[in-house]
Amino acid sequence: MATPPYPEDLERPGLVRTGRSTFVRPVRPKDADRLVAFVGGLSRATLAYRSLGPVVRVRDDVIRRGAHVDYLNELALVALAGDEIAGLVRYVRDPEEPEHAEVTFTIRDDHQSEGFGRLLLEHIAAAARARGIRVLEADVLADNTRMINVFLGSGYRTEAGPPGQIIHFEIAIDPQAQATARAERREHTAVRRSLRPLLEPRSVAVIGANRDPLTIGHEIVANLLRGGFGGSVFPVNPRAERVAGLRAHPSVRDLPEPPELALVAVRAGAVPEVVRECAEAGVKAVVVVSTGFGETGAEGRATELALARFARTSGMRLVGPNCMGVVNTTPAARLAATFSPALPTPGRVAMSSQSGPLGLAVLDFARRLRLGFSGFVSVGHAVDVSTNDLLQWWEEDPGTSVILLHVETFGNPRRFARVARRISPRKPIVAVHPGPADSAVGSLFAQSGVIRTRGLQELFDVALLLAHQPPPPGNRVAVITNAGGPAALTAGACAASGLCVPALGERTRRTLRSALAPRADVANPVDLTPTATAAHYRQALDAVLADDDIDAAVVLFMPPLADKPDEVASAILDAAAARPDKPVVASFLGGAGVADLLHRGDLVVPTYAFPEAAAVSLGHAAAYQTWRATPAGVVPDLAGVDAERARSLIADHAPGEVPPTVAAQILDSYGIAVRDTVPHPGPDAFLSVRADPVFGPVVAFGLTGDYADLMADVAHRVTPLSDRDAREMVRSLRAAPLLDGRAGGPGVDLTALEETVLRISAMVEDLPEIEALELRPVRLLPPGNGVAVAHATVRLADDTRGGGRS
Repeated sequence: MATPPYPEDLERPGLVRTGRSTFVRPVRPKDADRLVAFVGGLSRATLAYRSLGPVVRVRDDVIRRGAHVDYLNELALVALAGDEIAGLVRYVRDPEEPEHAEVTFTIRDDHQSEGFGRLLLEHIAAAARARGIRVLEADVLADNTRMINVFLGSGYRTEAGPPGQIIHFEIAIDPQAQATARAERREHTAVRRSLRPLLEPRSVAVIGANRDPLTIGHEIVANLLRGGFGGSVFPVNPRAERVAGLRAHPSVRDLPEPPELALVAVRAGAVPEVVRECAEAGVKAVVVVSTGFGETGAEGRATELALARFARTSGMRLVGPNCMGVVNTTPAARLAATFSPALPTPGRVAMSSQSGPLGLAVLDFARRLRLGFSGFVSVGHAVDVSTNDLLQWWEEDPGTSVILLHVETFGNPRRFARVARRISPRKPIVAVHPGPADSAVGSLFAQSGVIRTRGLQELFDVALLLAHQPPPPGNRVAVITNAGGPAALTAGACAASGLCVPALGERTRRTLRSALAPRADVANPVDLTPTATAAHYRQALDAVLADDDIDAAVVLFMPPLADKPDEVASAILDAAAARPDKPVVASFLGGAGVADLLHRGDLVVPTYAFPEAAAVSLGHAAAYQTWRATPAGVVPDLAGVDAERARSLIADHAPGEVPPTVAAQILDSYGIAVRDTVPHPGPDAFLSVRADPVFGPVVAFGLTGDYADLMADVAHRVTPLSDRDAREMVRSLRAAPLLDGRAGGPGVDLTALEETVLRISAMVEDLPEIEALELRPVRLLPPGNGVAVAHATVRLADDTRGGGRS
């Protein structure tokens, strides 16, 4: 009999409740000896819990057979601690009820209080769902309180049999909102605990520390000391007695105490052995700044992935490789574990960067902008610690109010979306990504409330505003200037950034006329003329900020022959301090060093070299505030859904495109009728889904014909879609006026269209076997008449046994 294919997609890193790292993977035939050792190390009590009664001895040949599974009807997952198994979960499908399976858990005695049971339940539930199993059944001894609490605390719908010596549980593992919420809370706690030794270590070792001040290893030690790290610093170099004034040690094994964090700056070939020594010494986190891994090709990529897997199974977190280190400026944990010559000043901005060399430029640029950082992490190739992890650390960091991301690749986009959606309403996330704006990345950012910028300059421009000023309550901007030309440029830039420069109200204009010189223009922009004084700036800014129809102000200052920029800057600061609820930004054209004048303690008015940058930054901030003020969306429960019928239809057909009649029946199972209709005067649309290898199912919507073909007017969203996602998706088209009646006529039934989008999202989430789907044309009927799908195509993936989406 052929050996079933090993499901590599089920190999996943994991974190237990205590923050310990592990690696979860399916059992393999070569694990037979490891299983024997695992069972042999169990206590009699644990064996009794596993076997529901006293056990004298378990035969080795029976244990070895447990390493042979078909990964479909029987599946076992192991969680590793080093080379040993810390926990094992196994399901066996019921041949009489194929949607049911018996599940058993076994956790090694020394790991039974760490949370391995809940972690393995999450993993086995996801794998079982992807293989058509809907209910896991388990028999548990009544005094096995730990396992009972795992089931009851999972958030899944659980039914328990009558009280007795043995309790029978039936666990419905369809995704439940409560189960998802509890899993996210467990993950959040575990991630934060696992990152504490990385970002708040009590001791640090630098392996590869060097006596030469021009080397990376020396600069890391020097920066730790210069940055005020309060713990122990241990340089490691077998050929040096002292480095940067500190005693050096031959290896990490020779240190007087196990360091919590180790920075590795040795040649690539030596890194695996050094990381192994760190694990043996009890190091909790490792930062590999060394290069020569994934950037060199497939072999280097394989090496760094093996390195990450080893770190996980050894209970360590790993940053890198090919990174520039970690910085934390909070007073309680000053950590400058980097070789960067420019260390950031303390501030309220945190940043994750995937490029090591770019990080050097970022820190230098931020320092020149006077943009302070609470933390900075260069994740490099991000084989373990990722942007998703760091987001969850900064989420609860009281010293961080803005999060910046330089993202090149996503390890787990769905996890990113969950975490970012949770954080964005409270802390703005600003990101730069090299891909096209209309890609799946753009959709992911839009759904998550992430502000996407076009480049690093724009990233820092937006950060400068959000770190020091509130986002505007609306998009109405007043422009104050002493030169007409720059004001016209600013007004145009505001319009291009989604802002408006409205005429000021009569009351505000009267106030301005009474305070300003007769030649001043009190429309909007407010032109104070070149003779304006600091007092004129203060009076004008006070007046426009007091106007209820103005949400923000842009102040322009062109130094005249006899200028006093310090007095003007002071006046701007006074006015901004008086109205802290509305943002004020400035552009002092030709005023070198003026940015320093617009700082007064904690009060900072962001200043830009050119007014266009100020307008763009305000535009991003206003759009973010609109997103934040919109009620959060929910993934609704949809009436008329028969997922079991759809699964039965899919099970009866081979991979590839299903017959049109079957496609219609699958859609009908989700409340979408496929029927040809007579032509109608309204527009036609299409809805499609493709399975992106990184982002999972991506839904596309657009109008047929030239709108999509020539204008590329297509909206994308990543599933699962909330009601808010569906609403924003439909209304985001440039052709949206044709749908809502703004272009004349009655428009179309937007409510029915949005519901159809949500039903498509639910279908592809429930049925991962669907590889592609297209509804074309979708007849968009007048309000109250619904929509009519004229034709549908459904394609099933070649492998319907793959793992689920996480």
